[in-house]
Order: sequence, then structure tokens, then C-alpha cells
Amino acid sequence: MDWYIKVLKQYFDFAGRARRKEYWMFVLFNIIVSVLLAIVDGIAGTSTSLGGTLGLFGGLYSLAVLIPSLALGARRLHDIGKSGWWQLIALIPILGWIVLLVWAVTEGHAGSNEYGPNPKAEEGGAPAMA
Repeated sequence: MDWYIKVLKQYFDFAGRARRKEYWMFVLFNIIVSVLLAIVDGIAGTSTSLGGTLGLFGGLYSLAVLIPSLALGARRLHDIGKSGWWQLIALIPILGWIVLLVWAVTEGHAGSNEYGPNPKAEEGGAPAMA
């Protein structure tokens, strides 16, 4: 949960680097929340009838975490030395998604790079909640 809150605190922060653990913990928490909200939407009858699973609550949640997700994606790409603009490769169906997945699981640069110091060396563990 601390990783999720850390990302939300950096809502518009597209600078710096994000380690793999921060990225994947945020993704995991988003999946859990999305599944729970899909269930709530189904029970409340607010899910769409277009065959999609995105309902009112799920849609609002998705909009709320859109900017932090893009910021985190940019920081994750910075960790491997790539520009955050590479997220646009996801617009290429299948191939773009595979490339982003490979980059998301790639180990970050051990030392500092043009985007900042290694966050893994700085933190050591879970983020400190002050």
C-alpha cells in the first residue's frame, strides 16, 4: 500500500526514476481495485451494456489514476534510460504492448543516468511514510 500512496503523492511528477517494485506494486493494486470496482458496478447496476467491464465507479477510478499512471510509466522508462515519450509505443497494437512489457521488467541502470540517481540505491526498501 505504501508504494501505491507514494505514486499518488507524485501525481504530476514525470521527472526522476521509478524502480520495478514501485511500478509493479502500483499495477497490482490497480488490478485489485479495478476488479473490486467491477464487482461493485455489477451489483449496483452501473456497468455499461456495451459488453465492456468499465462501469461508473471503475471509469471514475480509471480517470483518477490516469495521470499518476502515465507519470509512473515515464519514471519507470527513465530508470532504464529511455524517454517517457516511449509510452506512446503502446498505440501500436500488440507489438507496442510487448515492447513496453519487456521494458517494464528490465532492470534499471545500476548507477545514475541522465534522469537521476538510482532509486534502488537510495531507498533500500519500502518508501518511508512521514
